[in-house]
Amino acid sequence: MPRIHPALGVLALTVASALALTSCAGAAPSAAPSEAQDDTSLIVYSGRDEALIAPLIEQFEQQSGIDVDVRYAGSTELAAQLLEEGERSPAQVFLSQDSGSLGAVDGAGMLASLPDDITSVVPPAYTSSDGNWVGLTGRARVIAYDSQSYTADDIPGNVFELTQPQWRGKVAIVPSNASFQAFVTALRVQEGEDRARQWLTDMVANDAQVYSKNGEVLEAVNSGAVPLGLINHYYWARSEQDPTTLRAQLKFGDPGTVSALVNVTGAGILSTAAESTAAREFVAFLVGEQAQTYFAEETFEYPLAAGVDAPAGVPALDQLGGPDIDLSSLSSVDRTVGLLTETGLL
Repeated sequence: MPRIHPALGVLALTVASALALTSCAGAAPSAAPSEAQDDTSLIVYSGRDEALIAPLIEQFEQQSGIDVDVRYAGSTELAAQLLEEGERSPAQVFLSQDSGSLGAVDGAGMLASLPDDITSVVPPAYTSSDGNWVGLTGRARVIAYDSQSYTADDIPGNVFELTQPQWRGKVAIVPSNASFQAFVTALRVQEGEDRARQWLTDMVANDAQVYSKNGEVLEAVNSGAVPLGLINHYYWARSEQDPTTLRAQLKFGDPGTVSALVNVTGAGILSTAAESTAAREFVAFLVGEQAQTYFAEETFEYPLAAGVDAPAGVPALDQLGGPDIDLSSLSSVDRTVGLLTETGLL
């Protein structure tokens, strides 16, 4: 399958990228943040897909009486826009599909400290070390495999083994996807730049099959077009039919390794909205039982608050054995994009 080169939307999180993204999307809003700081309205920048998150936001509006104005785009794009807008941003809450984008905004000093009654709901491993953003859901990296050709025992639990000759041309990846880039960022942080570069180089040399979307990878594995694919667990878990009956089945990574990474979606309150009651109420809602149950049952991600069961068909979160890594450290996506470009995957 030919390599697919991603659109311009995947850019490094730098000021230059922020300027490029802002110029493409239009000028930054001129309204000063203070104009939106009342308790009956809220402006949210959401890197989550509208189809997935809008029904939950509607539930919040109905229960709280707060009118939520949501601006949807990719998490990387919104992080860059926030960096460009700075204190003039009208955003009060940043809702991101990955910890790296939150870390980039937090690293610029743009997120306010969250109250303990919000951060304490989520285990420390899945939220920011400084308490400035909170994890909402977990997204486990997995290998989807063709169960008509292999058993789970046949599939490596460590991604470094996928560069071996027996997997030549048999592994599908999505280099332009934010989740793959977050995974490579974790690999860089955990294993070092050189080893990450070598893994990518070896994957290219081993004829990794490049796709444009994770859903396409799952479909390809399920049809037998490709034996293995690196995806997030929920693409499989939210299948329209019972996922345990699919031809494509999942192999979770070896505990303690980067292959078992559980990245998170998350939310932070902008420092310019630190005193916003509406912003705090919204983020508290997202870690509450109602929203956490919604995530488990509707988006099939791992809920992070205690007392809410994992989606059907996948192991419990505490059984995954993710690596000991500070998710806040995954903000250097620009360096990862550089590596992917250097190795010919972008």
